[in-house]
Amino acid sequence: MLQIGIRLHDVNTTREKARQTMEERARTAKAEGFSCVHLALSKVIEGTNFDEAAMTEGLAMYIKRVFGQNGLDVAVLGCYLNLAHPDREKLKQIQAKYYANIRVAALSGACMVGTETGAPNAAYKYEPACHGQTALQTFIRNLEPVVAEAEKRGVTLAIEPVWNHIVWNPDRALAVLDALGSRNLRIIFDPVNLLSSEEVDDRERVIGEAMDKLCDRIAMVHLKDFVRENGSLKSVAAGTGEMDYSAILSFLKARKPYVMATLENTDDTNAVWSREHIENLYSAVI
Repeated sequence: MLQIGIRLHDVNTTREKARQTMEERARTAKAEGFSCVHLALSKVIEGTNFDEAAMTEGLAMYIKRVFGQNGLDVAVLGCYLNLAHPDREKLKQIQAKYYANIRVAALSGACMVGTETGAPNAAYKYEPACHGQTALQTFIRNLEPVVAEAEKRGVTLAIEPVWNHIVWNPDRALAVLDALGSRNLRIIFDPVNLLSSEEVDDRERVIGEAMDKLCDRIAMVHLKDFVRENGSLKSVAAGTGEMDYSAILSFLKARKPYVMATLENTDDTNAVWSREHIENLYSAVI
């Protein structure tokens, strides 16, 4: 049974501002048939940037209460910051935010803290150096104390491979996992994020290799689609682009029963349709 969720900030996007609070978004997500959410706090609660000071025990209990009342799991607490930032003082602040998110995840019952893997520049933009060994070793070194904090608090930390970041393919992901050797360090599997415009037509091989190599360490899944636009790939709601999910859903059914899979890049006009589309495909695959 696939547990399909949604990014909470993709809920109530076209409705009146009063219904864009975390509580109202949670109620809508439940009413629309979702079982879990990807929670990015700064995108669903206005008025704070959720720095270390804001990540209190009270906030954790508030999160636990809101989602418990609505019968929703927090599949992942998103902390998508640049752990390869070149400024040492800025890096310390970023690491402190990860420690705080891990603490809140532990207290609130969030299933994991999720992160992408950065770039070796302050702008967090792709450059060729992202795929080099120096950037990889920098990321591993800066991630190590964050993983130690996750271990101490009994929290899963999950990294998400993305083609234009430092961890851009399954081999790079395995290098990180092997270097740190932690059972608390796992993978968020986003098939579309593994694709580049150069390899998009070879996507069955790219995605298939990722499933084979990362299978044991995949903790959750992101589901979206893509269209080609101006020579690049644009992310869109699942079922509205070029993706064939047959092999992915067969893999999940066979190897990842009850895994949480959150939809991305949906809006109020297509979220329910996208969920039903994936559910129907999942039911049909062997």
